[in-house]
Amino acid sequence: MKIVILDDHSVRQDDLDWHQLEQLPNVELTTYERTPANLTVERSREAEGVFTNKVVFDKAIIEQLPKLRYIGVLATGYNVVDLEAAHKHGITVTYIPAYSTPSVAQLVFALLLHVTNSVAHYAEENSKGRWTQSPDFMWMDTKITELEGKTMVIRGMGNIGMRVASIAKAMGIRVVAVSNRTDLPSDIERATWHEALKQADILSLNCPLTEETREIINVETLALMKSSAIIINTGRGPLVNERAVAKALNENRIQAYCADVLSVEPARKDCPLLTAPRCYLTPHIAWASSESRQRLIDVAVENLVAFINGNPKNVVS
Repeated sequence: MKIVILDDHSVRQDDLDWHQLEQLPNVELTTYERTPANLTVERSREAEGVFTNKVVFDKAIIEQLPKLRYIGVLATGYNVVDLEAAHKHGITVTYIPAYSTPSVAQLVFALLLHVTNSVAHYAEENSKGRWTQSPDFMWMDTKITELEGKTMVIRGMGNIGMRVASIAKAMGIRVVAVSNRTDLPSDIERATWHEALKQADILSLNCPLTEETREIINVETLALMKSSAIIINTGRGPLVNERAVAKALNENRIQAYCADVLSVEPARKDCPLLTAPRCYLTPHIAWASSESRQRLIDVAVENLVAFINGNPKNVVS
């Protein structure tokens, strides 16, 4: 079976490999670090199966690939594939569920602690000799905030949201969920979106991007929040109106905005968040620990083997 991986670099980086796929019997593997849109068809033309992370397979592309029988999405989100077109042409599409939960939850708190404790700031200043110049045994020039007793609102209580809630509770943080989930633990409170925003010291966005959740942080919802609120977005960039958030930061109407995602990636030079004060951005790395990427590869291989054996799993089309 001819298999092509169209954009393996983001998953593999320099520390992992695809030896599990290479060792599968009767599999002929070709890999590309990156594939521009104009080469997708050419590189996939002879393939019976392809793996894609961000390379798009829309209706027009799928219709040009009559040999294609399998698309393995190397991510939890599978919006890069036109599922209706794939189904029409008898193509099985699979995804990778829940592989990055620990890593994403970890970054939520790395971002939060960056704001509340300023560890990077103090470490950098001390490397320049700041502490050696202090007239006292200590020095500080930022506000340090204790998290115990604060209220964290979590929008989206899937695997990641539940893990974030668990860590927050262990730190003594009150957790309020905005979710339709019916089996929330008894120590997690529930509130409507607008009620929750008024209470939030910290807001963690862990919900998927849908028409309902697009730009749920906007001029109106920001107006409901405390000026001391910290917003953390490790979900999807378009969950927020970036211009409204940048304006709120510039006008000191929220304390900080932390995000691992933007509405357009890689970031555009004119993105208003790049120059907003107290805005802390990481380049879509929440999922990218070595352990998380290895889990992704393991599941991708399992998905392909299951498909070859006639019992596909993690199927979305």
